[in-house]
Amino acid sequence: MSDKKLAKPKGHGGLSPPYLVDKPWGWENWLEFWGDSKTGRGYCLKLIFLKANKKSSLQYHKRKVETQYIIKGRAEISLGNDNGVLEKKTLEEGDFFTVIPGRKHRVTALTNLTLLEVSTPEINDVVRIKDNYGRA
Repeated sequence: MSDKKLAKPKGHGGLSPPYLVDKPWGWENWLEFWGDSKTGRGYCLKLIFLKANKKSSLQYHKRKVETQYIIKGRAEISLGNDNGVLEKKTLEEGDFFTVIPGRKHRVTALTNLTLLEVSTPEINDVVRIKDNYGRA
């Protein structure tokens, strides 16, 4: 996969259409978002691309849980442990990591990086601690 944006998938069956979101480090292709307001259940599915040597913000979520699977490339993952200390690991294709609420995390692309992310539906639950691109 290259750094070219993907076309919107066909046959979408969710509540909102898939769409591309430009980011300073690459892009996100939101493939599916489903949420049930009555039960609070749901999920979000994204294809994420980070350009080599770019990084996401250092952040945490108050309620959101997310799992990211590396489809292609290599990444350095900074993830808070049980004591709140950031631990760094290098991950490659086929590896994944899960972020639970309150855990600081950051992804640094060592090469062009393609991730698949599935998360709970709290899509606006981002608390940025440090950002290289001036976002709050």
